Amino acid sequence: MLLHLSTWTEVEAYLEKSTGIIMPIGSTEQHGPTGLIGTDAICAEAIAKGVGTEINAMVAPTINVGMALHHTAFPGTISLRPSTMILLIKDYVTCLAKAGFTKFYFINGHGGNIATMKAAFSETYAHLADLNVPNYEQVKCQVANWFMCGSVYKLAKELYGDREGSHATPSEVAVTQFVYPEAIKQGQLSEEVGKGHSIYGAIDFRKRYPDGRMGSNPALATPEHGKQFYDLAVKELSNGYLEFLNAE
Repeated sequence: MLLHLSTWTEVEAYLEKSTGIIMPIGSTEQHGPTGLIGTDAICAEAIAKGVGTEINAMVAPTINVGMALHHTAFPGTISLRPSTMILLIKDYVTCLAKAGFTKFYFINGHGGNIATMKAAFSETYAHLADLNVPNYEQVKCQVANWFMCGSVYKLAKELYGDREGSHATPSEVAVTQFVYPEAIKQGQLSEEVGKGHSIYGAIDFRKRYPDGRMGSNPALATPEHGKQFYDLAVKELSNGYLEFLNAE
């Protein structure tokens, strides 16, 4: 059940049965010469919709732009500052909490979001308490990174080994190929790819990782692999959501 394709009366009826909601969140950032700029949001959205369908849960509109300042030396990247992202998440959750939602399950597609999201949750809890929103003490937020699912990680290692890397990975590119086969990109990839450098500012990042990849070989990706990753993530995160929803 997609929030943006529902009416307010349908949301009100849903809240009589459940106060949980799935929040897809990703990023709009470079993913190497052959990866889609929307990769992180595409993966999070597709998997979140799959989970919502699997267990009949409400799915909020995708937060497409995340914290990706270190990618902004590559054209097309759009990033929020951490402070902006904290305010955005706080406003999203506050509005939905006032309506009666209490369990917010963020299906995340971008590692760079994690620290800011956790800070945003702390800010949000305090904000709801200050506003004395009804049932504010019941509001809980959880980050669920689809790419860190045990089954997903295991398959990525089996298929790609150390060529999975940590950015513009074949696993995430494969999911985008499954979701948007018409948008598959082809291109020549350099055999030399940055790996293992610390992440600082945008200019330094592009210097260390000239084509945007971090130890990855996305040329190994296929739509068939993407379907496998999608199915595994939907299954594992569906179970994770239900555990979160039913936990006290």
